[in-house]
Amino acid sequence: MSVENLVIKEKADGIAWITMNRPEALNALTPDMMNGVKDAVLEFDQDPEVGVIVITGTGRAWCTGLDLKSLGEIQFQNGAVGPEIDALGRSYIDAIQSASKVVIAMVNGWVFTGGLELLLSVDIIVASEDAEFGDTHCKYGIRPSWGLSQRLPRIIGINRAKYHTFTARNITAQQAREYGLVSAVVPRDKLKEEVESICRAILKNSRETVAACKYMYNHGWQTTLGEGLEEVEYKTTFAIHDTNTRLAGFIK
Repeated sequence: MSVENLVIKEKADGIAWITMNRPEALNALTPDMMNGVKDAVLEFDQDPEVGVIVITGTGRAWCTGLDLKSLGEIQFQNGAVGPEIDALGRSYIDAIQSASKVVIAMVNGWVFTGGLELLLSVDIIVASEDAEFGDTHCKYGIRPSWGLSQRLPRIIGINRAKYHTFTARNITAQQAREYGLVSAVVPRDKLKEEVESICRAILKNSRETVAACKYMYNHGWQTTLGEGLEEVEYKTTFAIHDTNTRLAGFIK
């Protein structure tokens, strides 16, 4: 399947849609697919017509992780998938986190292991009621290497992260909402409607200020509170040009 078919790109009304399209393989990731999503994020981040980027999947899954079958006879060393594949996964995540646009995951189904590692890098997660999230690294003797060991406990708490990683038990959509992993859970037939509503709310706001806040959140999250305040919030300057116009409208 060509990259164009593996990753479907669309845009309308300020929203870019990136769809992982391997439903027969539950959207398991191949190198071409990872590069395709990364390139689409980078492309839409530079597109002035786009204000929000949405990543979703076709079929029953959002993404079920790395497709080991597509890699042939890969030999793991100490549970690691290897530097070449790690570089692909990390570059996908870096593209999402460094994008100035808000990146939303519209989770239409299952998210497992490497797919969960990728999911943890987006800004907002909206899930269907039947979505499930799982970390099966320990089940298959593979160690996380795209950031899950550091992001998951920061998002849902260290004890919950340990429980789900060590047992390989899934997180239901309802649990994910309780844990703070997802922002909203809706019926499957309302999923796109809910995501579009969130996108429209974001698009009404100052794009430059949204980008500044995303930068501060993502960089401050990786520091102590004191460092985040001093080095990220107090000292970083941003190009925000619509403040006076927006305030003038508010004052009137």
